[in-house]
Amino acid sequence: MTATRHTTEGFGSRDPGIDEASFKRLAAILHGECGIVLSESKKSLAVSRLSRRLRELRLPDFKRYCDLLESGGSADERREMVCLLTTNVTNFFREGHHFEALKNDILPVLVEKARRGERVRLWSAGCSSGQEPYSIAISLLEACPDIRRHDVRILATDIDANMVQTGRAGIYRDLDKAHVSPDRLKKFFDARPAEGNMWQANSALQSLVTFAELNLIRDWPMRGPFDVIFCRNVVIYFDAETQAKLWTRFAQILSPGGHLFVGHSERVSGPATSGLKLAGTTQYLKT
Repeated sequence: MTATRHTTEGFGSRDPGIDEASFKRLAAILHGECGIVLSESKKSLAVSRLSRRLRELRLPDFKRYCDLLESGGSADERREMVCLLTTNVTNFFREGHHFEALKNDILPVLVEKARRGERVRLWSAGCSSGQEPYSIAISLLEACPDIRRHDVRILATDIDANMVQTGRAGIYRDLDKAHVSPDRLKKFFDARPAEGNMWQANSALQSLVTFAELNLIRDWPMRGPFDVIFCRNVVIYFDAETQAKLWTRFAQILSPGGHLFVGHSERVSGPATSGLKLAGTTQYLKT
Protein backbone atom coordinates (compact mmCIF):
# COMPACT_ATOMS: atom_id res chain seq x y z
CA MET A 1 0.00 0.00 0.00
CA THR A 2 1.18 3.48 -0.78
CA ALA A 3 -1.29 5.18 1.56
CA THR A 4 0.25 6.10 4.90
CA ARG A 5 -1.02 4.31 7.99
CA HIS A 6 -1.89 7.15 10.41
CA THR A 7 -2.56 7.15 14.10
CA THR A 8 -6.25 7.09 14.95
CA GLU A 9 -5.91 9.43 17.92
CA GLY A 10 -8.76 11.88 17.89
CA PHE A 11 -10.79 9.67 15.60
CA GLY A 12 -13.21 7.67 17.74
CA SER A 13 -13.43 3.91 17.55
CA ARG A 14 -17.16 3.94 16.78
CA ASP A 15 -18.29 3.10 13.26
CA PRO A 16 -19.20 6.32 11.43
CA GLY A 17 -22.25 4.88 9.65
CA ILE A 18 -22.96 5.35 5.97
CA ASP A 19 -25.59 7.41 4.15
CA GLU A 20 -27.61 5.86 1.32
CA ALA A 21 -25.90 7.79 -1.47
CA SER A 22 -22.43 6.79 -0.25
CA PHE A 23 -23.47 3.15 0.07
CA LYS A 24 -24.69 3.13 -3.51
CA ARG A 25 -21.42 4.70 -4.65
CA LEU A 26 -19.41 2.16 -2.67
CA ALA A 27 -21.42 -0.73 -4.12
CA ALA A 28 -20.89 0.59 -7.65
CA ILE A 29 -17.15 0.98 -7.10
CA LEU A 30 -16.85 -2.55 -5.72
CA HIS A 31 -18.87 -4.03 -8.58
CA GLY A 32 -16.83 -2.19 -11.17
CA GLU A 33 -13.58 -3.27 -9.55
CA CYS A 34 -14.21 -6.99 -9.10
CA GLY A 35 -17.80 -7.88 -10.03
CA ILE A 36 -18.99 -8.45 -6.46
CA VAL A 37 -22.55 -7.36 -5.68
CA LEU A 38 -22.80 -5.48 -2.37
CA SER A 39 -26.44 -5.88 -1.38
CA GLU A 40 -28.37 -3.80 1.14
CA SER A 41 -28.24 -6.74 3.57
CA LYS A 42 -24.44 -6.41 3.66
CA LYS A 43 -24.43 -2.73 4.56
CA SER A 44 -23.62 -3.19 8.26
CA LEU A 45 -20.89 -5.72 7.39
CA ALA A 46 -19.32 -3.29 4.92
CA VAL A 47 -19.40 -0.45 7.43
CA SER A 48 -17.86 -2.66 10.11
CA ARG A 49 -15.02 -3.82 7.87
CA LEU A 50 -14.22 -0.41 6.38
CA SER A 51 -14.63 1.87 9.39
CA ARG A 52 -11.17 1.13 10.73
CA ARG A 53 -9.77 1.97 7.30
CA LEU A 54 -11.47 5.36 7.39
CA ARG A 55 -9.88 6.04 10.78
CA GLU A 56 -6.45 5.00 9.49
CA LEU A 57 -6.82 7.42 6.59
CA ARG A 58 -8.25 10.14 8.91
CA LEU A 59 -11.39 10.46 6.80
CA PRO A 60 -14.54 11.74 8.53
CA ASP A 61 -17.14 9.78 6.57
CA PHE A 62 -17.83 7.40 3.70
CA LYS A 63 -18.52 10.22 1.26
CA ARG A 64 -14.90 11.29 1.56
CA TYR A 65 -13.80 7.66 1.30
CA CYS A 66 -15.73 7.23 -1.95
CA ASP A 67 -14.15 10.45 -3.22
CA LEU A 68 -10.76 8.88 -2.54
CA LEU A 69 -11.69 5.62 -4.27
CA GLU A 70 -12.85 7.50 -7.36
CA SER A 71 -9.85 9.82 -7.53
CA GLY A 72 -6.89 9.43 -9.84
CA GLY A 73 -4.18 7.15 -8.50
CA SER A 74 -6.62 5.30 -6.25
CA ALA A 75 -5.81 1.79 -7.50
CA ASP A 76 -4.04 0.79 -4.30
CA GLU A 77 -6.94 1.91 -2.12
CA ARG A 78 -9.50 0.11 -4.28
CA ARG A 79 -7.38 -3.00 -3.91
CA GLU A 80 -7.37 -2.52 -0.13
CA MET A 81 -11.16 -2.08 -0.17
CA VAL A 82 -11.64 -5.33 -2.11
CA CYS A 83 -9.43 -7.22 0.35
CA LEU A 84 -11.48 -5.88 3.27
CA LEU A 85 -14.85 -6.68 1.70
CA THR A 86 -14.17 -10.16 0.32
CA THR A 87 -15.09 -13.19 2.40
CA ASN A 88 -12.48 -15.92 2.85
CA VAL A 89 -13.90 -19.19 4.14
CA THR A 90 -12.04 -22.38 3.29
CA ASN A 91 -10.70 -25.63 4.66
CA PHE A 92 -8.74 -28.65 3.58
CA PHE A 93 -10.76 -31.10 1.47
CA ARG A 94 -13.87 -28.94 1.71
CA GLU A 95 -16.86 -30.45 -0.12
CA GLY A 96 -15.32 -33.89 0.01
CA HIS A 97 -17.37 -35.33 -2.85
CA HIS A 98 -15.32 -33.20 -5.24
CA PHE A 99 -12.10 -34.72 -4.00
CA GLU A 100 -13.57 -38.20 -4.24
CA ALA A 101 -14.41 -37.53 -7.89
CA LEU A 102 -10.94 -36.08 -8.42
CA LYS A 103 -9.31 -39.16 -6.86
CA ASN A 104 -11.45 -41.86 -8.42
CA ASP A 105 -12.43 -40.53 -11.84
CA ILE A 106 -10.12 -37.74 -12.94
CA LEU A 107 -6.61 -38.20 -11.57
CA PRO A 108 -6.07 -41.74 -12.96
CA VAL A 109 -6.58 -40.29 -16.47
CA LEU A 110 -4.42 -37.24 -15.79
CA VAL A 111 -1.61 -39.31 -14.27
CA GLU A 112 -1.48 -41.46 -17.40
CA LYS A 113 -1.45 -38.32 -19.50
CA ALA A 114 1.47 -36.95 -17.48
CA ARG A 115 3.38 -40.23 -17.76
CA ARG A 116 3.07 -40.02 -21.55
CA GLY A 117 4.99 -36.76 -21.31
CA GLU A 118 1.98 -34.50 -21.82
CA ARG A 119 1.24 -31.30 -19.97
CA VAL A 120 -1.29 -31.33 -17.09
CA ARG A 121 -2.62 -28.14 -15.52
CA LEU A 122 -5.10 -27.56 -12.68
CA TRP A 123 -6.41 -24.22 -11.44
CA SER A 124 -7.79 -23.21 -8.05
CA ALA A 125 -9.60 -19.95 -8.91
CA GLY A 126 -10.44 -18.04 -5.75
CA CYS A 127 -7.99 -20.09 -3.69
CA SER A 128 -8.33 -17.98 -0.52
CA SER A 129 -5.55 -18.87 1.95
CA GLY A 130 -4.40 -21.95 0.05
CA GLN A 131 -6.11 -24.94 1.64
CA GLU A 132 -7.89 -25.87 -1.61
CA PRO A 133 -4.82 -25.99 -3.91
CA TYR A 134 -2.80 -27.84 -1.27
CA SER A 135 -5.65 -30.37 -0.99
CA ILE A 136 -5.39 -30.83 -4.76
CA ALA A 137 -1.62 -31.23 -4.45
CA ILE A 138 -2.03 -33.88 -1.74
CA SER A 139 -4.47 -35.74 -4.00
CA LEU A 140 -1.94 -35.63 -6.85
CA LEU A 141 0.91 -36.93 -4.72
CA GLU A 142 -1.24 -39.74 -3.35
CA ALA A 143 -2.26 -40.72 -6.88
CA CYS A 144 1.31 -40.54 -8.19
CA PRO A 145 4.14 -40.13 -5.63
CA ASP A 146 6.62 -39.16 -8.36
CA ILE A 147 4.27 -36.59 -9.93
CA ARG A 148 6.89 -33.86 -9.56
CA ARG A 149 9.00 -35.58 -12.23
CA HIS A 150 6.28 -34.81 -14.76
CA ASP A 151 4.89 -31.63 -16.31
CA VAL A 152 2.10 -31.17 -13.77
CA ARG A 153 1.35 -27.88 -12.05
CA ILE A 154 -1.41 -26.26 -10.00
CA LEU A 155 -2.18 -22.55 -10.40
CA ALA A 156 -3.74 -20.94 -7.32
CA THR A 157 -5.16 -17.42 -7.68
CA ASP A 158 -7.11 -14.99 -5.54
CA ILE A 159 -7.98 -11.31 -5.71
CA ASP A 160 -6.84 -10.77 -2.10
CA ALA A 161 -3.08 -10.24 -1.97
CA ASN A 162 -3.02 -11.11 1.75
CA MET A 163 -4.59 -14.50 1.03
CA VAL A 164 -2.09 -15.14 -1.76
CA GLN A 165 0.78 -14.42 0.63
CA THR A 166 -0.71 -16.76 3.25
CA GLY A 167 -1.10 -19.52 0.68
CA ARG A 168 2.42 -19.05 -0.61
CA ALA A 169 3.80 -19.37 2.93
CA GLY A 170 1.67 -22.47 3.52
CA ILE A 171 1.60 -22.12 7.31
CA TYR A 172 -1.56 -23.17 9.14
CA ARG A 173 -2.74 -23.67 12.71
CA ASP A 174 -4.37 -26.77 14.22
CA LEU A 175 -4.25 -28.93 11.10
CA ASP A 176 -4.92 -31.96 13.26
CA LYS A 177 -8.40 -30.46 13.73
CA ALA A 178 -8.91 -29.34 10.12
CA HIS A 179 -9.81 -32.45 8.12
CA VAL A 180 -6.16 -33.44 7.71
CA SER A 181 -5.59 -37.02 8.81
CA PRO A 182 -2.58 -37.93 10.98
CA ASP A 183 -1.08 -39.82 8.03
CA ARG A 184 -1.38 -36.83 5.71
CA LEU A 185 -0.10 -34.51 8.41
CA LYS A 186 3.02 -36.64 8.74
CA LYS A 187 3.58 -37.00 4.99
CA PHE A 188 2.85 -33.52 3.73
CA PHE A 189 3.46 -30.99 6.52
CA ASP A 190 6.37 -29.92 8.70
CA ALA A 191 5.67 -29.10 12.34
CA ARG A 192 6.70 -25.68 13.65
CA PRO A 193 6.77 -26.41 17.42
CA ALA A 194 8.30 -23.07 18.35
CA GLU A 195 5.10 -21.40 17.11
CA GLY A 196 2.58 -23.60 18.88
CA ASN A 197 0.36 -25.98 16.95
CA MET A 198 1.48 -24.64 13.58
CA TRP A 199 2.28 -26.63 10.45
CA GLN A 200 3.81 -25.75 7.09
CA ALA A 201 3.16 -27.37 3.73
CA ASN A 202 6.32 -29.27 2.88
CA SER A 203 8.48 -28.80 -0.20
CA ALA A 204 6.69 -31.56 -2.10
CA LEU A 205 3.39 -29.69 -1.83
CA GLN A 206 4.78 -26.23 -2.39
CA SER A 207 6.68 -27.26 -5.51
CA LEU A 208 3.42 -28.22 -7.23
CA VAL A 209 1.54 -24.97 -6.55
CA THR A 210 2.11 -21.49 -7.98
CA PHE A 211 0.24 -18.69 -6.20
CA ALA A 212 -0.67 -15.45 -7.96
CA GLU A 213 -2.96 -12.48 -7.47
CA LEU A 214 -5.76 -12.37 -10.06
CA ASN A 215 -8.99 -10.44 -10.54
CA LEU A 216 -11.33 -12.86 -12.33
CA ILE A 217 -13.24 -10.15 -14.20
CA ARG A 218 -10.06 -8.63 -15.65
CA ASP A 219 -7.68 -10.03 -18.27
CA TRP A 220 -6.16 -13.43 -17.54
CA PRO A 221 -2.41 -13.63 -18.29
CA MET A 222 -2.53 -17.42 -18.68
CA ARG A 223 -3.95 -19.05 -21.79
CA GLY A 224 -4.43 -22.63 -20.60
CA PRO A 225 -5.71 -25.08 -21.42
CA PHE A 226 -6.58 -26.44 -17.97
CA ASP A 227 -7.60 -30.02 -17.30
CA VAL A 228 -9.37 -29.17 -14.03
CA ILE A 229 -10.68 -25.89 -12.62
CA PHE A 230 -11.94 -25.44 -9.07
CA CYS A 231 -13.97 -22.24 -8.68
CA ARG A 232 -16.16 -22.81 -5.68
CA ASN A 233 -18.25 -20.33 -3.71
CA VAL A 234 -16.84 -17.41 -5.69
CA VAL A 235 -19.24 -16.77 -8.57
CA ILE A 236 -22.16 -16.66 -6.14
CA TYR A 237 -21.07 -13.12 -5.18
CA PHE A 238 -21.50 -11.86 -8.78
CA ASP A 239 -24.63 -10.78 -10.62
CA ALA A 240 -26.20 -13.06 -13.23
CA GLU A 241 -24.58 -11.32 -16.20
CA THR A 242 -21.09 -11.52 -14.69
CA GLN A 243 -21.65 -15.15 -13.74
CA ALA A 244 -22.62 -16.10 -17.28
CA LYS A 245 -19.56 -14.36 -18.71
CA LEU A 246 -17.26 -16.08 -16.25
CA TRP A 247 -18.69 -19.54 -16.95
CA THR A 248 -18.06 -18.93 -20.64
CA ARG A 249 -14.46 -17.91 -19.98
CA PHE A 250 -13.89 -21.04 -17.89
CA ALA A 251 -15.36 -23.18 -20.67
CA GLN A 252 -13.06 -21.57 -23.20
CA ILE A 253 -9.91 -22.18 -21.16
CA LEU A 254 -10.75 -25.79 -20.23
CA SER A 255 -9.30 -28.54 -22.39
CA PRO A 256 -11.78 -30.90 -24.13
CA GLY A 257 -12.86 -33.40 -21.49
CA GLY A 258 -11.79 -30.99 -18.75
CA HIS A 259 -13.67 -30.67 -15.47
CA LEU A 260 -15.06 -27.64 -13.62
CA PHE A 261 -15.97 -27.84 -9.93
CA VAL A 262 -18.29 -25.14 -8.53
CA GLY A 263 -19.75 -24.35 -5.12
CA HIS A 264 -22.65 -26.22 -3.54
CA SER A 265 -25.14 -23.41 -4.28
CA GLU A 266 -23.78 -22.49 -7.73
CA ARG A 267 -24.92 -23.62 -11.19
CA VAL A 268 -23.45 -22.96 -14.62
CA SER A 269 -25.71 -20.61 -16.58
CA GLY A 270 -25.85 -18.74 -19.88
CA PRO A 271 -24.14 -19.74 -23.14
CA ALA A 272 -21.64 -22.00 -21.32
CA THR A 273 -24.39 -24.56 -20.69
CA SER A 274 -24.05 -25.70 -24.30
CA GLY A 275 -20.49 -26.89 -23.71
CA LEU A 276 -20.41 -27.70 -19.98
CA LYS A 277 -22.49 -30.69 -19.00
CA LEU A 278 -23.33 -31.76 -15.46
CA ALA A 279 -21.16 -34.78 -14.60
CA GLY A 280 -21.69 -35.04 -10.84
CA THR A 281 -22.74 -32.95 -7.86
CA THR A 282 -21.74 -29.39 -8.84
CA GLN A 283 -19.21 -30.91 -11.26
CA TYR A 284 -19.19 -30.09 -14.98
CA LEU A 285 -17.50 -31.74 -17.96
CA LYS A 286 -16.46 -29.86 -21.10
CA THR A 287 -17.86 -31.78 -24.05
